[in-house]
Amino acid sequence: MLNPLNLISKIFKSSNQKELAKLAKLVDKINALEDQASKLEDSEFPKKTEELKQKFKNGAELNDMLPEAYSLVREASKRINNERHFDVQLIGGLVLNQNKIAEMKTGEGKTITIVLAAYLNSLEEKGVHVVTVNDYLAKRDCENMSKIYNFLGLTCGYINSGQSDEERKKNYSCDITYATNSELGFDYLRDNMKFSKKDMVQRGHNYAIVDEIDSCLIDEARVPIIISGQAEDKTDQYIVVNKLIKKLSTDDFDLDEKNRNILLTNKGIDNVEKIFSEAGILKNNNFYDPENLSLVHLVNQSLRANYIFSNGKDYIVKDKEIVIIDEQSGRQMPGRRFGDGLHQSLEAKENLAIQFENQTLASITYQNYFKLYEKLCGCTGTAVTEAQEFYEIYNLNVVTIPTNKEMIRKDWNDQIFRTEKEKDEAIVKLVDEKYNTGQPILIFTSSINKSEHYSELFNKKKINHIVLNAKNHDKEAEIIANAGSKKSIIITTSISGRGVDIKLGGKNADKTTRDEIKKFDEIIWL
Repeated sequence: MLNPLNLISKIFKSSNQKELAKLAKLVDKINALEDQASKLEDSEFPKKTEELKQKFKNGAELNDMLPEAYSLVREASKRINNERHFDVQLIGGLVLNQNKIAEMKTGEGKTITIVLAAYLNSLEEKGVHVVTVNDYLAKRDCENMSKIYNFLGLTCGYINSGQSDEERKKNYSCDITYATNSELGFDYLRDNMKFSKKDMVQRGHNYAIVDEIDSCLIDEARVPIIISGQAEDKTDQYIVVNKLIKKLSTDDFDLDEKNRNILLTNKGIDNVEKIFSEAGILKNNNFYDPENLSLVHLVNQSLRANYIFSNGKDYIVKDKEIVIIDEQSGRQMPGRRFGDGLHQSLEAKENLAIQFENQTLASITYQNYFKLYEKLCGCTGTAVTEAQEFYEIYNLNVVTIPTNKEMIRKDWNDQIFRTEKEKDEAIVKLVDEKYNTGQPILIFTSSINKSEHYSELFNKKKINHIVLNAKNHDKEAEIIANAGSKKSIIITTSISGRGVDIKLGGKNADKTTRDEIKKFDEIIWL
C-alpha cells in the first residue's frame, strides 16, 4: 500500500523538487554536448575559452554559454584529474551560477562542483573569488583545481597570510582567486587606506563562491574585521604593573570565570593602594581617584592576563609572539590581537617584547563585506536550517541537491540526558566499548573547554586519544585524514578539518585494512 505522504509528495511537489526538475533539463543539454567535448584535442580547450570570452564581449549572456562551458569543464576534469562530474554535481554548479546556495551532503564533491560556476563566471574577466575556511584549504584547493583551470586557459591564484602586496595583487589579477574570508576582508580595508588606486591589491567584487557558507555568513556574520593603528606608548607601565600585581594574594580578588572578568575585593583595593603608593605610581593615595583611571584599567587587564587567560588554552607563544586561539574552532589566529591593552598585558606576563597599543582605524563585518559583491553564492552541507536567515539577510535561496548514490550513513536521533554527568558517563561508556573493538571514533565538541573536559575523562579510563587543538594546528589536516584508522579516537572542535576527506583505515591504508574497518557498522560521531 502506498504511503499517504509519498502520494501527497507525488501530487504536490515541493519548491525544491520543482527547482530540481527545471535544472534537470539544463543537465540534459550539458550531457548532450559531452560527446562533442570528448572529441576535442587538448590544445583546443584554451581556444574554446577564448571563443566564449569573445561571445560574451559581443553581447551573449552567460546562461546562453552555460551548457558548452560546463561540458568543457567536465571533460577537462576527466582528462586532468580522472574525475568526471556526476549529474548531481552539475546541478550544484547550476545552483551556484543562479546566485543561490547549494546544500550538498559531506563527501559529495563541493570542491569540484565550484569549478563549474567559477569557470563560467570568469568569462566576464572581472575576477572570481572562491572563499574557503582556512589558509590550508585555500592553497590546497587552488593547487588541485588550478590544473583544470590552466588546461582550460585560465589563471588561478590564492591568498594566504604573509604574502606581500605584490604577490596579492598578482593573485587577485588571476581569473580565479582562492582566499579565506578574513584575508579578503583585511585586504579590502587596507585598500581603502591606500593613497593611490595603483597600490590597491583587489580589483573589485564581482562574483564570490563561499564554501561552508553557513560558517562564514551566519556563524561569523557579525564578527568585525578591524585594522588598528599605533596609540600612546605605555610599554613601561605594563611591565611595572605586571610585577606589582603579583604581590597580591588570591584573597585580594574574586574571579568571574563565566564573564571572564576579575574584581578586586575591599582588602585587595587596600593592598593595591599600599603596593602602588610604595612604588610611587599612585596619585592622591586613592586607587579610584580620577587621575588614576588609566592605572585602574592597566591593573584590571593585568589581573585578567595573569589569572583568567592561560597559555595553551586562550593563546600560545609562537616565535616570541602571543598567538590567539579561537574559542570556538580551536584554531590559531595569527595577526589578530586582543584589544584594550589585554594583549600587552599578556606580553608582559610572558616576558615578551611589548608592542604598542592600538586604536581602530578601519572596521567592517563579514556580513557587510560580502554584501559588496554583485553576485554571491555558496555551498555547504547544512544550509536548510538557516534558509530563512540567508533569504532575509542576503536574499539567497537554498536548494538541496540529492546525493549521487543512496545514503548509507546512519544519522541517529539526538539522545537527551537529564544531567551533564549522565551524558558524560554515557559517552565514556560508549567510547570505551567501541575503542575495545578497534572502531574509529571522532568526537566533535562546541569549544576547547569541552574538548579538554572529555580528554580528562578518557585519561581517567586510560583510553588513548588525540585532542586536536591549536598546539597541533599545523598537523590538523593529517590528523583528521587519519580519523578512520583502527582504534583512532580524535576529540576536536566542531569546525576543525573542514574540507578534509576521512578515509577508512587512514590516509595511506591498504585494501585489507579498509575492508577490516568496513566490517564495523559505522564510524562513531559524537
